Amino acid sequence: MLIAQITDLHAVEDGRLAMEAVDTNAAVDRAVARLNTLRPAPDLVIVTGDLVDQGRPAQYAGVARRLAALACPFVVLPGNHDERTALVDAFPGHGYLPTHGGPLNYVLEDHAVRIVALDTTVPGLSGGEVGEAHLSWLDARLAEAPDRATLIAMHHPPFATGIAFMDRIGCAGGGEMAAVVARHPQVHRVICGHVHRAIQVRFGGTVASIAPSTAHQIPLVLDDVTFADAWVREPPGFALFKWTGTVLIGHHAYIDGFGSPTDY
Repeated sequence: MLIAQITDLHAVEDGRLAMEAVDTNAAVDRAVARLNTLRPAPDLVIVTGDLVDQGRPAQYAGVARRLAALACPFVVLPGNHDERTALVDAFPGHGYLPTHGGPLNYVLEDHAVRIVALDTTVPGLSGGEVGEAHLSWLDARLAEAPDRATLIAMHHPPFATGIAFMDRIGCAGGGEMAAVVARHPQVHRVICGHVHRAIQVRFGGTVASIAPSTAHQIPLVLDDVTFADAWVREPPGFALFKWTGTVLIGHHAYIDGFGSPTDY
């Protein structure tokens, strides 16, 4: 099985630029085109939040149209820039999404790797949370299939990244989540977005990672003094995870092309 992860699309209304500077809509189109060229093709694309920039219905209409051009199935989950009801309304054919108005947690059972999606958003806040209800739900879902390789998808990373200004709007309850994950060794990976950078860390006895944005990135500032609430035009990217039957192998990939391979 091959799983692709894209994240932090920040799509806006047609004809607009995010932050009046970044053509995030064109970036989504380039990401879709790149994914459609992959061989083998992904079996599933997971979009880990911040599909749009301000949570407005018109923004969701545009990004839904763009994602519909994917040649493979895709699933979505919310980030802090998303609005749950508008997101669900924009993807009416996605029956895995809950419609009860609460967190958009769900499980996908029909793949070689079991997908558990956890909604970490807190309406009105940039930071996320994994509270007691999240942990109880996650623990119960993982206990249902202890022998199935599992991937947990979420928006906010439940760990510190070392980028201080992003960690200030990180995910509360990460330590408690790590303890839950550690009880379930079938979890091969926890994938996240939010930070607009490729990051990997040991977490709860497994590996957790963040994929870069399909558009703009967050600058790499690793000291505790510099406050850099900013963005940078580093190359957009995505993540790939290949399930071999025993191991989930992660790859960082770029969206933009850099020419054809050259023989040594």
